[in-house]
Amino acid sequence: MSRLSLTVVGAGLAMVLAACATQPQTVRRPAAADGATAWDPAFHAIVAADARVERLAGGFTWAEGPLWIEEDEALLFTDVPENRIHRWSPAEGASVFLEPSGYAGPDLDTLREPGANGLVAAPDGDVLMANSGSRAIARLDLGTRRKTPLATHYDGRRFNSPNDLVRRSDGRVFFTDPPYGLRGMAESPVRELPFSGVYRLDPGGRVVLLDASLRFPNGIALAPDGRTLYVANSDPARPLWMAYALDAEGAVSGRRVFADASDLVADDAPGLPDGMAVAADGTLFATGPGGVLVFAPDGRRLGRIAAGGQVANCALDAGERWLYLTAGHSLARIRLRPE
Repeated sequence: MSRLSLTVVGAGLAMVLAACATQPQTVRRPAAADGATAWDPAFHAIVAADARVERLAGGFTWAEGPLWIEEDEALLFTDVPENRIHRWSPAEGASVFLEPSGYAGPDLDTLREPGANGLVAAPDGDVLMANSGSRAIARLDLGTRRKTPLATHYDGRRFNSPNDLVRRSDGRVFFTDPPYGLRGMAESPVRELPFSGVYRLDPGGRVVLLDASLRFPNGIALAPDGRTLYVANSDPARPLWMAYALDAEGAVSGRRVFADASDLVADDAPGLPDGMAVAADGTLFATGPGGVLVFAPDGRRLGRIAAGGQVANCALDAGERWLYLTAGHSLARIRLRPE
């Protein structure tokens, strides 16, 4: 997501970290500010009671969009304001993978966040990106590092600034389009759409609007069967996660509030509903107030993973042994599935 909730909630990040580290280190903070808190006994089947967040790299402006690439045994993630994609691996640490990651033109005056944001894997080894700065959904060839736009407009008007996306097994892509990437956001003079949309991009290139009612649709994820779409709304007046029932064609057949974070928003719990990751068993890891909230598929709150500050997004590795966190200025992770 954008850095909006830093000022909305009124709390600065506690994780102001130094230059990139090549090896994981345990984050040193008071126990209450870092680690796992269970709200339901089922939580400890997912995260051990003594699990702690490990710092992997730091020095970023706003880390986002983590994506584990199993073939490379590495994580890609974005720094949206700095217009970069970074790569991190256990052997090599963090390095710049692509710059610029998003908008590459000369005029940046209209952009608040010029880089790419959310990333998702495509079956051919490429990566699909929510290219916030270029106001497009695009394909990135990891070999050539060449970007190809897939969608730039809805109903003849440019997107605001695509933020996050997810791909279903049938090739349909779902994405959010808040105004976070534009300078002035909702009041930007270059904004062409009067709403922030949740969309579907079909394999043939058709763009379908699914919902225009959310002020700040942000993170997006799919249930393992592809029939439920989760969307985070990073609206301080309505901080919640929506669940949309999808049919075989990707159309919305029903919608409901999956979970509400209104009671958790506080100065000492920075963050709003943002990026998400879904495990194979349907467990939902959703960044929000105070860190990463862990939900059962039925919406029960199981617990929270705190990283000492705001967490923008998260991603699982292929074996679901690690949950990676993009947390403001840093990249971190926590071990899952205790033996």
